[in-house]
Amino acid sequence: MAKWVRMSPRKARLVVEHIRGRSVPEARTVLAFTQRAAAHEIEKVLRSAVANAEANHDLVGDDLVVSAAYVDEGPVLKRWRARARGRAARIRKPTCHITIKLTPVERQLGEPAPAPKAEEPDKAEAAPKTKAAPKRKPAAKKKKTEEAES
Repeated sequence: MAKWVRMSPRKARLVVEHIRGRSVPEARTVLAFTQRAAAHEIEKVLRSAVANAEANHDLVGDDLVVSAAYVDEGPVLKRWRARARGRAARIRKPTCHITIKLTPVERQLGEPAPAPKAEEPDKAEAAPKTKAAPKRKPAAKKKKTEEAES
């Protein structure tokens, strides 16, 4: 977790969405090739989270998955800039708190490999039901009734 990072939370959330649910090596690769300033700060938080997991919980860093990653708003620094005719304009300098939670691969609830196998039979069963939907039959009956009325 990194607190009071001098960055807009909205901009940091755009980068965090790319690594949520990915493995640590994959998340590192995504952050390395992301051309946003927030990627550097988020990469530091990810590195710190992996180091904490290895040191405190005896886990292997490459076997971890980013289970949760979110960015909360921090306090906003308010500054003033002089403008014409004695006026002043407010400058907002937002901060954010970046949090990344890691879990081992075994604890991950939805693994990508079994999910498609379970969904394929459902799709196969659902396909004939959608093909046999009687959407056209009532329309044909309506046409017949319209012809009979006129």
